[in-house]
Amino acid sequence: MDTHAALYELGKKRLESLRQLPARQSVSLREKLEQSGITRRDFMKWSAAMTAMLALPLPFSNLVAEAAELADRVPLIWLNLAECTGCSESLLRATTPDVSTLIFDYVSLEYQEVLMAAAGMQAEQNLEHAMKQYHGRYLLAVEGAVPTANNGSFLTIGPHAKTGMQLIKEAAAGAAAIISVGTCSSFGGVQAAAPNPTGAKGVQAVIDQPVINLGGCPPSETNITGTLMYYIMFGKLPALDMFNRPKWAYGARVHDNCERRGHFDAGEFVEVFGDQAAKDGYCLYKVGCKGPYTYNNCPTERFNSHTSWPVLAGHGCIGCSEPDFWDTMADFEKPLGRQLLHGLDATADTVGAVILGVTAVGIGAHAIGSIFAGTYEEK
Repeated sequence: MDTHAALYELGKKRLESLRQLPARQSVSLREKLEQSGITRRDFMKWSAAMTAMLALPLPFSNLVAEAAELADRVPLIWLNLAECTGCSESLLRATTPDVSTLIFDYVSLEYQEVLMAAAGMQAEQNLEHAMKQYHGRYLLAVEGAVPTANNGSFLTIGPHAKTGMQLIKEAAAGAAAIISVGTCSSFGGVQAAAPNPTGAKGVQAVIDQPVINLGGCPPSETNITGTLMYYIMFGKLPALDMFNRPKWAYGARVHDNCERRGHFDAGEFVEVFGDQAAKDGYCLYKVGCKGPYTYNNCPTERFNSHTSWPVLAGHGCIGCSEPDFWDTMADFEKPLGRQLLHGLDATADTVGAVILGVTAVGIGAHAIGSIFAGTYEEK
């Protein structure tokens, strides 16, 4: 049996076991979709698109659809620590509800501070009840960094004033899998920028369990939903890169799939924001785009229902899905060549003059990109 056949069988067994569990929603996903004006055809098109994004063969789209319909069998606890709530907004923001947002609404969301109606002691009891009742079975999603300085006292939550460190350790102890949603919970984010007085860290630096990191400030809603779907479908973690990010989402550089890549190769650059080259959609490398050093699927998945993404809108990538990006990628509107670590800037200035310069930039960008990518190992 080949790898995909074995994975398909694993998915079938996993979904069959979920089907034996009682439904936790009174309305099925199919009914929920119909109420929102989403047809079965639209749902199957979404399943096929999600399957492709997960780098799975098309026959898996049936499993994706079934996993979505059984999503309410998997309890989800979502903690908000030191963050801005932008990751929750990324998932929920849509001009009209799409399938991804409806599925997030359909999962058995046991605790989410931004969305739940409960507050104070009642919210605390809901969390404690969920962690106890579903111990060992719930999926834990975390948004925000974990302050660790002064024994975590820079972040206290709830009527018992538990620190973020206490909360994440208690919740992680009973989790079947843990997802860090966004750069803050993955790598500390802006809260961990130098001099980092609160000692902010990513979740994986605080606990000893495996963590799936969804870098991005914020990550796209499809990366969040895709990770949920993968775990619901197979009951295990996807293949991860050296920073524990899913390979299907972070396996290629932003630069590789950028719609402005042709201009980079041709040596056509925006020199200053607002010039004619900017109006013509030329490459933003010289005004600070960090696409050659950043791994994410932003160019293909985009944001806000696939409407756009920063580079398409006219601003360079700031590398927000990479560890320590706030320090290593600054200044955000100037090329990294200004820094000692990266020597690409001077070469880029000659691009377009001679084709060799283009080649040198390409080689340089790939070499520097490898610093961030390292060697991908299957886990």
